[in-house]
Amino acid sequence: MKISFLCSDPRHPINVYLSAWMQENKSQHEIELVRQKQDLSGGDLLFLLSCAEIISSQERKAYRSCLVLHASDLPKGRGWSPHIWSILEGKEELTLSLLEAEDVVDSGKIWKKIRFQVPKHALWNEINELLFTKEIELINFAIDNFNSVLAKLQDPNIEPTYYPKRTPADSAIDPFKSIASQFDKIRVCDPKRFPAYIDIHGQRYKMTLEKANDK
Repeated sequence: MKISFLCSDPRHPINVYLSAWMQENKSQHEIELVRQKQDLSGGDLLFLLSCAEIISSQERKAYRSCLVLHASDLPKGRGWSPHIWSILEGKEELTLSLLEAEDVVDSGKIWKKIRFQVPKHALWNEINELLFTKEIELINFAIDNFNSVLAKLQDPNIEPTYYPKRTPADSAIDPFKSIASQFDKIRVCDPKRFPAYIDIHGQRYKMTLEKANDK
């Protein structure tokens, strides 16, 4: 099978998991990982992971199926960084959806959904491990069930909701509020790409949260 992954950001932590998967499966499939849609070569399956580009219907025709991995219980939570927004809402159970790419973002037919728990103590890297492990699971599902999957329309009785794109301002921590009240906001911040920070005394300070593991 000829498989393409399109992940726009070379710094995104999913790349480590994709590279490992590609190494394990290179003898079984022809696989490519690209950063821009112009570099896609066509084939059987295209997976869009943290993709910043819109893939048109004409471009999708270069593949037998074009699939998106989206961390929300669609049609709820369309848009950007859904698992981050969900955790900030206090959710401890997240849903990961595997769906077909369409012109209207995150509106395609669902191939499969899986749910997983994210404990309140999990930090950004632990959250990533939980999420990306499930994404690899759905990638394997798509390949194994490529010729037999029965895609389902998203529930028309559920009104879609949308999350906005996160900006650096979303990582700002209020120095005059308690840590406890902002703990979720701090723990979801990637200290390398989107660090939590405070502005006080005319300066900006980066915040890093790590487990001490001595309890």
